[in-house]
Amino acid sequence: MARIKFATAAVAAAALISETTAFSSSATERYASALTASSATQNDDTMQQQAIEDHEEHPSTTTSAPSTPLSVPPTSNFFENDFGAQPPLGFFDPLGILEGANASKFNRLRYVEIKHGRISMLAVVGYLVTQAGIRLPGDISGIPYDAIPGGFSALDILPNGHIGTVVFLIGLLDTCIMVDVTGGDFVGDFRNGYIDFGWDSFDEATKLKKRAIELNNGRAAQMGILALMVHDGMGAPLIPETF
Repeated sequence: MARIKFATAAVAAAALISETTAFSSSATERYASALTASSATQNDDTMQQQAIEDHEEHPSTTTSAPSTPLSVPPTSNFFENDFGAQPPLGFFDPLGILEGANASKFNRLRYVEIKHGRISMLAVVGYLVTQAGIRLPGDISGIPYDAIPGGFSALDILPNGHIGTVVFLIGLLDTCIMVDVTGGDFVGDFRNGYIDFGWDSFDEATKLKKRAIELNNGRAAQMGILALMVHDGMGAPLIPETF
């Protein structure tokens, strides 16, 4: 009974987290204004950084000072107003990871955050679908799919060779599918000129809203899948029987 209450509280907490990630239209407009300012500042900082690197690689042969003084390297100020810095926390970096970071480091961290969020969203859906008893027809190595439990218990049923296949598939997706090959319009743009789903038909405010929703849902999913894995390891039901 205690485990069921604990699982119920966790599901309620996950629902609360999901609710707090929803965006109102007024908030979206504020994020659009912040992103426009952030993008302009980031572009300026990137150009300044490139100018500094070009100057260091090809210094002037004369001893006279350049006609236009070089700017100092960009600081972390430009991403403190990025669309990812959202209410109620705003810019949240308690470990100081971004202190003194440049645009390249920030974009790398944002890329990893988006990818982990997408994987976590898929993982949460997979956990809940299998826990609800939904299975594909057929079998694997003579084992019916509907006889394979969800969560960690499936590892005790599947032959070792099939576990290796799962790991290989994950690696294939990470290195060949979920990558930016052609250079997308923004960090995390994996369309690669192949899949669009009407993205280019949206205006800038709608694009920003959708990117912000994905980012927040990904953040919630990362916490959600961790909670599901902990409950699964404890043997607590992921979906309480009272629901």
